[in-house]
Formats: sequence, structure tokens, C-alpha cells
Amino acid sequence: MFDVGWDEMALIAVVSLIVIGPKDLPAVLRQLGRWTRKAREMASEFQSGIDDMVRESELADIKKQVQTATDPNLLKLEVEKAIDPTGELAKQMEVPPLDLDSATPAAPEPEALALENPPKPPEP
Repeated sequence: MFDVGWDEMALIAVVSLIVIGPKDLPAVLRQLGRWTRKAREMASEFQSGIDDMVRESELADIKKQVQTATDPNLLKLEVEKAIDPTGELAKQMEVPPLDLDSATPAAPEPEALALENPPKPPEP
């Protein structure tokens, strides 16, 4: 990640020994180690959060694909396209609309007939 060679490490060690001093150098190095550990933990947590978000979005996409693939209307449309791609069969199978104005009057309902002609009592 960082290209630090032995020369640079030696220079940093000498400068830190002079600036910090030999007495406080172990405490500073311990504190630097703690900060490094916290930074790595935070980076790891961030990376796992990003990975979880990616997994969830992939699962949502897969779920959406499965729902569209198993949709009965979609399957019906696909079958209709395979059987009748031009739509000629569907046009031939259409029922013509009824013209209710010129139609004959509807037959009376059975309840109305029962009221008009009451049943006769059985003969003894």
C-alpha cells in the first residue's frame, strides 16, 4: 500500500527517537498500534456493510426476476405469442357483441311464474 523501504523506516525511527525521546517512545508506539487496530476494525466493518448492501440488492434483483418469471399473466402471454403470434386465431374466436335493443324479451324468472300459476294441491 505505502511504499516505505528500510531507508525511510530508519529515518522515521531516528527522528521519532529524537523528537519523542527514548522514555515515551514505547507508549507512543502502543497508542499508534491501538489507532491502527481501530482504523482496521472500522475499515472491516465498513467493508462488511457494503458487502451486505450488495448481497441485499442482488437478492432483490433475483427475487424480482423470479416473480416476473412465475407471473401467470406473463406465462399466458408468452404461450399466446408462441401459439398465435399474429393474433388471427384470437380474432376468429371473438364472440360478436349482442345487440340488446333488437333482442327478444327475456324469459320470465321461475319465481314470477310460480306466483302467476300457484301449484295445485294433490287430488285425493
